[in-house]
Amino acid sequence: MIELSGIVERITYYNEKDGFSVIKFSVNDNEDYKDETVTAVGYFHCLETGERLKLKGDWILHKDYGYQFKTEFYEVITPATINDIEKYLASGAIKGIGPATAKRIVDEFGEKTLEILNSYPDELLKIPGIGEKKLNMITKSYEEQREIRDIMLFLQQYGIGPAVAVKIYKKYKEKATQVLKENPYRLADEVEGIGFKTADYIAQKMGIENNSMERLEAGLKYTLLKAADEGHVFLPADKLLYKTSELLGVESELLNQPLLALEEKEEIVIDRSWGSSEVYLAAFYYLEKSIARKLFLLAQMIDKPLEITDETINEIEKLCKIQLAKRQREALEKAAQNGVIVITGGPGTGKTTTIQSLLKFFEKHKLKAALAAPTGRAAKRMAEATGKEAKTIHRLLEYNAFEHGAMAFGKNQESLLEEDVIIVDEMSMVDITLMYHLLSAVKPGARLILVGDKDQLPSVGPGSVLKEIIESDKISTVVLDEIFRQAQESMIVVNAHRINKGYFPYLNVKDKDFFFEQVLSPEDILETILEMVKERLPNYGNFDPFEDIQILTPMKKGIVGVINLNERLQHILNPPSTSKKECKYHGQLFREGDKVMQIKNNYEKEVFNGDLGRITNIDEDDDIVTVTFQDIQQEKNVTYCGQEIEELNLAYALSVHKSQGSEFPAVIIPITTSHYVMLQRNLLYTAVTRAKRLLVLVGSKQALTLSIQNNRALKRYGHLSDRIIEEFSCGIYPT
Repeated sequence: MIELSGIVERITYYNEKDGFSVIKFSVNDNEDYKDETVTAVGYFHCLETGERLKLKGDWILHKDYGYQFKTEFYEVITPATINDIEKYLASGAIKGIGPATAKRIVDEFGEKTLEILNSYPDELLKIPGIGEKKLNMITKSYEEQREIRDIMLFLQQYGIGPAVAVKIYKKYKEKATQVLKENPYRLADEVEGIGFKTADYIAQKMGIENNSMERLEAGLKYTLLKAADEGHVFLPADKLLYKTSELLGVESELLNQPLLALEEKEEIVIDRSWGSSEVYLAAFYYLEKSIARKLFLLAQMIDKPLEITDETINEIEKLCKIQLAKRQREALEKAAQNGVIVITGGPGTGKTTTIQSLLKFFEKHKLKAALAAPTGRAAKRMAEATGKEAKTIHRLLEYNAFEHGAMAFGKNQESLLEEDVIIVDEMSMVDITLMYHLLSAVKPGARLILVGDKDQLPSVGPGSVLKEIIESDKISTVVLDEIFRQAQESMIVVNAHRINKGYFPYLNVKDKDFFFEQVLSPEDILETILEMVKERLPNYGNFDPFEDIQILTPMKKGIVGVINLNERLQHILNPPSTSKKECKYHGQLFREGDKVMQIKNNYEKEVFNGDLGRITNIDEDDDIVTVTFQDIQQEKNVTYCGQEIEELNLAYALSVHKSQGSEFPAVIIPITTSHYVMLQRNLLYTAVTRAKRLLVLVGSKQALTLSIQNNRALKRYGHLSDRIIEEFSCGIYPT
């Protein structure tokens, strides 16, 4: 690691949110670069022109701007001479002191100026132009600078850079060092962007014992959070102890006491209701119980059944110019009679048509209905199919960004939705957190209609909400099981149902839309896919490689995993050009024109996990990426600065999980035995149902057979079904 000392000549760019900066730095004590002005980049805080710094880092080569010094650590050097002190004060680093005041202060106190600022700030009142108000401003500004420097120096001795230090300081201010010394594991709970592993690294560097109570408790909570990332609402106690002992490298017996301590502090709930000990993060326990209770109340609180007859349904058929199947008519009847119903079915079974007929029915009864879906793309499809406004669930609930981007909604139990009917599509994607917020906002007496495909992959977040509601057998459910004649013409639809039932699909039927190309090695599969995207499909069906063709793959890594496919597809579809600017973040190269996906919910920017867009501009100087997203009704531009870029991924290829809620004109799926661990029937079924006009499988029949035969989807730990049964069996209806 190289060390440079010198003066900040100019601040070219500064991002207030994360402190990322580009500076011109005059080096004065490194023989190789002495008296040179270099460009330095890194994360700085409260930086001012004229400050003396010691930088530690390495040189990097930027393709347009040449060599830059990438700063990993830095410290502010206290000015040593009277001239340096005056330059420092005159730089504007301290609020309330400009060049004229700086000169007067130094003239008065000379070399003792910084000692006066540190220990005897009231002495500044001797200086003309400094009164009590200005003195307070000066001392507050100087103290804040000293605090952030102290925390940075404190962390640097443990190998933690300024980017993390700034986050910690913004959270704890002057108490940051004290918090770290007392319990660095608080960072994992309280500071956005700092997880258990970073907190544990800091703690280990600080010499905290492996078996300390703080570490053991933090490890247990981290294991539960990781389980939630995998879809689990709780973990059996024995599994939790085993996984945490592996994570921390301690005996599982040591974890019994911290587990009980977390229960005592109400950070977790140990539920012993079902014959074993099951451990929840407290929030998930109460979410699960609340969902069951709210479903029971909505089901019971319906004012009265709506009148519906065969004549009514016949009239709706005429208005919609359709003929409803037996199960669709049943859905109308149950919607008239019940407060909550579920409508489930595979592709081509008429879910959208059922929604259209329901809207007409409720319209006849002068009931106001709202349409919603979990993602923008799903809501857009819903709106196009029904001709009615549809919103994302977040937008329906009037989401807000709380501190640290937490989820909060304007519509809740204190400000209920006004609509009499709420129809939610793509329910398989809804996790327990979003379901809780939705139910909280539905007014008593309103009808809730949940539509989705129970056989698709469950939500990315914890829980299997749709599946467990159906399994409870307490919520009125209609299963649409008839494939309509028009849908029967599509091999995509026919084969999706065959795969779902465990049958081998019909392959390469002439003039149809479902194709299989036998290619054995992953390397050859990759080359076949690249050829298809670049030439064969555009020539075959006039498919646009950017707008129409989507690669879906089960795995992130490997030759035909998401990462490698994206790199290769980017190279052939959006190659380097002098007219296209680029930036690199965490090893991923982004280029103007790239197809990208938002990979986490950002309530502040109003973009959500799964939204697809195109990079329309990159400002290489300031590390700013602008993405144009197609919103439900219009395009919108969203900018990402510095660390925010980590919210984007290239999207030429997507994981099957990330494709949920979306449909694409043409889908290509690599299917290889090298993806053995992910060859699952519901994953293949979900991928196939994403295609509208063309589906191509590229791989081996052996891998295809293994996928269809493997119906052992990962069991998610949750008790929503049991809690719904419990509520309906002994729930008390409020009078």
